[in-house]
Amino acid sequence: MTDNPQLFDAIVVGSGMSGGWAAKEFCEKGFKTLVLERGRNIEAGTDYVGENSAPWDHKFRDQLTPKMKVKNPIQTNCYAYKESTEQFFAKDSENPYSHEDDKPFIWIRGDQVGGKSLLWARQTYRWSELDFEANKKDGHGVDWPIRYKDIAPWYDYVERFVGVSGSKEGLSQLPDGEFQPPMEMNCVEKDMKEKIDNHFDDRTLIIGRTAHLTEPTQEQLSLGRGKCQFRNQCQRGCSFGAYFSSVSATLPAAKRTGNLTLISDAHVTSIIYDEESGKASGVQVINRKTNERTIYNAKVIFLCASTLGTNQILLNSKSASMPNGIVNSSGTLGHYIMDHHMRAGARGIHLGFQDKYYKGRRPTGLYIPRFRNLNDDNEQDYLRGFGYQGSISRALWPEQGENKGIGASFKEEMRKPGPWNMTLYGFGETLPYKENRVTLHPTKTDKWDVPQVHLDVGFSENELKMRKDMVASAMEIMRVAGFIDIEPMDRDGVPGMVIHEMGGAVMGRDPKTSILNSHNQCHDVPNIFVTDGAAMASSACQNPSLTYMALTARAVDFAVTQMKAGLL
Repeated sequence: MTDNPQLFDAIVVGSGMSGGWAAKEFCEKGFKTLVLERGRNIEAGTDYVGENSAPWDHKFRDQLTPKMKVKNPIQTNCYAYKESTEQFFAKDSENPYSHEDDKPFIWIRGDQVGGKSLLWARQTYRWSELDFEANKKDGHGVDWPIRYKDIAPWYDYVERFVGVSGSKEGLSQLPDGEFQPPMEMNCVEKDMKEKIDNHFDDRTLIIGRTAHLTEPTQEQLSLGRGKCQFRNQCQRGCSFGAYFSSVSATLPAAKRTGNLTLISDAHVTSIIYDEESGKASGVQVINRKTNERTIYNAKVIFLCASTLGTNQILLNSKSASMPNGIVNSSGTLGHYIMDHHMRAGARGIHLGFQDKYYKGRRPTGLYIPRFRNLNDDNEQDYLRGFGYQGSISRALWPEQGENKGIGASFKEEMRKPGPWNMTLYGFGETLPYKENRVTLHPTKTDKWDVPQVHLDVGFSENELKMRKDMVASAMEIMRVAGFIDIEPMDRDGVPGMVIHEMGGAVMGRDPKTSILNSHNQCHDVPNIFVTDGAAMASSACQNPSLTYMALTARAVDFAVTQMKAGLL
């Protein structure tokens, strides 16, 4: 084991959504910062090998093959996994984990600098007061130690840097933000919005709020970012930097300060605890290429290694006084694991507007904000709620390719777009159940002898009841909007499939029932912070990445204040 003599001000574990923000904030505040990324290094643009390619440029026309599914049976469950994006996903063979036999869990992982920020669907929504109060009001999970007013200024700060396009709607359950101009709905979507607004008092249709630049600021242009080109090939990487990723935005901002050191292929296995000082002194790292083991030291450690990655590190960090994992005096480390549940909704056909089409490939869809259980009196037979995401488009020739025919008239017909199709599916909140947990397997390890993650996570009766409403309400909305041939959808939801895993090192008010305080600082070890999905005390129903980023910027601001005061 080599002990690196350099003492950094901060170590950030992970370079994705939250890790990039931690790096940017520390570096811009003048602190020497080390970012440790377990995946390979990549350079923006240069390593976007699938960008701008056509289907025929790929051996299998950018489709999954049986061989790919056998080679990567877990990662290929992700909608974004194709020939053009395969390089951005972890290899299942190198990242084993286990789960209870009757409780499958799909763990999707990015494996490069930038992590899953290169792959995310970019839907960007604020949480509301309703979400931060929910645990206290219905008694599930632990009470959030913050409320909307505490994070609202940090949402502002993050949105301005990220670049979020969207429309202001004045909804209390989905607060407005600092938006760039929204993308435009097509003719059927506008018609659907009008019908919904006229028919329902409790729901509306809006354009998806998405992390794409539609009117770049000078700050964004200075980082080499540009306006969205409406190619909708975002998961391949975007040389324009039009969609937000840590590779296009936060890491370049950190790098230009001269305060950033980034090491890739650095598998952080554990945190080193100093019994005498009561603080963490550094982290142990294995180089994934050479197997060399190194200790890096810093005054402050930010864990941004992804929800399950962070839990694995904390559970594997043990000392004489903390035999069950560092920062685990409460016994709650690894508990309250959550993911959204989806794949429940409806699809249908609209026969109107046959003389209309649309331009470009818009990289966002539609959103119907949560409309269930918004008041204190719960009107449904389940708790919390869901929002809908979806899209409307005309069927193209590939979708008609299985039609039978021959001759000139058949070919001419193939040139015409088909009917308007819509898919509307819910994103439902999962309650924070303490029994949903992650542990370390007692005997199984990965190739570097690090104990494997073991998951015991499932959905319960509340989620099953909610799914029935997700289907019924989607069908009702589509009927009101004039769709026909409406079909219900309810494919079995498996935890992990939404790729919004959260929990395990949750924020709370009481050190006896939580891991982190209101500033994402560990109750037990004050110089360890957790700002990725592991910190979340509940899941709400909105996409969570914006909240991770806002919590990270807020936590760094607090840590810097403490460091300057000599308290860390």
